[in-house]
Amino acid sequence: MVNSIPVLSFPPLQPPFVCSSLTNFAAPSTGYEPQYQDPLHESGPFFDSVTRALHIEDGEYVEQLPADFYSSDYYATKLISYLSERDAEDAHKPFFAYPAFSAPHWPLRAPAAVMAKYRGAYADGPAALRLRRLQRLKELGLVERDVRAHDVVAVRGEPPAWDAMDGEARDGGRAGEYANTCVVFMSDNGAEGASIEARPVLGERVLEHLEKYYNNELENIGRSDSFVWYGTRWAQAATAPSRLHKRFSTEGGCRVPLVLKPAGGASKGGKVASAFCTVMDVVPTVLELAGLEHPGTVYKGREVAAVRGASWKGFIDAVKGTDETVISTTVHPSDYVVGFEVAGSAGLIKGRWKLTYVPFPKGPQRWELFDLEKDPGETEDLKEREPKVFEELLAEWEKYKKDVGVVGLAGELDGIPANEDEFEDSTKWIRWIGKKNIPEQLVDGSQETLALGLAFQNLPVELMTQDDWYRIELEDILQRIETGKKFFSVFYRQNIFDFIPLS
Repeated sequence: MVNSIPVLSFPPLQPPFVCSSLTNFAAPSTGYEPQYQDPLHESGPFFDSVTRALHIEDGEYVEQLPADFYSSDYYATKLISYLSERDAEDAHKPFFAYPAFSAPHWPLRAPAAVMAKYRGAYADGPAALRLRRLQRLKELGLVERDVRAHDVVAVRGEPPAWDAMDGEARDGGRAGEYANTCVVFMSDNGAEGASIEARPVLGERVLEHLEKYYNNELENIGRSDSFVWYGTRWAQAATAPSRLHKRFSTEGGCRVPLVLKPAGGASKGGKVASAFCTVMDVVPTVLELAGLEHPGTVYKGREVAAVRGASWKGFIDAVKGTDETVISTTVHPSDYVVGFEVAGSAGLIKGRWKLTYVPFPKGPQRWELFDLEKDPGETEDLKEREPKVFEELLAEWEKYKKDVGVVGLAGELDGIPANEDEFEDSTKWIRWIGKKNIPEQLVDGSQETLALGLAFQNLPVELMTQDDWYRIELEDILQRIETGKKFFSVFYRQNIFDFIPLS
């Protein structure tokens, strides 16, 4: 296993696991971290959480990376070495290998030779790129020619490294092993569209930090000492014809490409399928292909969550048994329901129909109904035209909400602070559900409000044993709000809020 995990999830003395793996804690793709050579470094939690590199292999920290380190290449090579180093006994056993490439996350970087291939490809801007990509999708038959793309709401160079890994796996694997291996390549969400420099509180400090430690001149973008990200318009060029991008429950946030190479080989040229599936299908698929049975809701004497997905094995067998290049076979029955929510945004899909909830200002902050077969761009709300379908899916949402414990969506509850835009703390509104006497400044959109919202991010929460109290320790707050106090705590319980600053 080779992957990336946020540094704040595991402190340095508490590695996530000890096994034959290389774990990267939110390291930049090139490992470039000049700020940590500066004794006056005061970037705060934002940069500390996205740049600090802690590598662990077999339970030991890796102290030195290669001079030409690039995460995608290094992870691919490391995974291949794990497979190649298996002894004769292990070589006859099934294996599960999982590389989670982190380079598509900002900061966006790529080797110079790879970037050179695409020089000038995006010179006409994100709007033109979006139209070109949409047209190409139509030509390839991946999108219907009459599909209407959703309007745009308000770095290429990575994939070749992954292609190279696939080729190396073919060449480096034992005879016949690659042909008998099922390979799944997918993304975990739509393109990243956040513009960190636009955050009301962090924006100025982020730009100051970049100017001090990095070189973001046009000709240097993408190199190891740059620090750049997509932004909302370029992200939507990558998600056409879909609506919006990562962090939203729209198709632009959750519809991603999936490439599947089944064990036993694949037909020359491949096949295109529009069948709906989810990442929740991976576990039951792997178990069935390996001839294993899921334990159900009890494992080793403790309760575990039930599997919500379905195995792809039947779908794979059906596809392999046809000469058609465009596949109409489905993975799930027409009454299969899948719900999801993130940062106050939500969605629910049943068959061809989808409910979508997008908070202000990117959406109407209410439920909308779309026919994904005719309108994958989510451009025409059918709530009024299909009231029975709307009510049916809304009832399904209430079931899902109760089943998984959704507390509410942005703007659903009166008096709960909502975000001014998508760059604010996306969890701020959740913190105040069910609370009375919310301080006025938390509703007025002031800078102090935004600072307090940011203070809640990425900090430890300890459940107290009396009266369902929660204690949130907020350290290093002096950098985020100018109150002159180094530490303070917030205590709250259901329906009661008390704010007690500590000297």
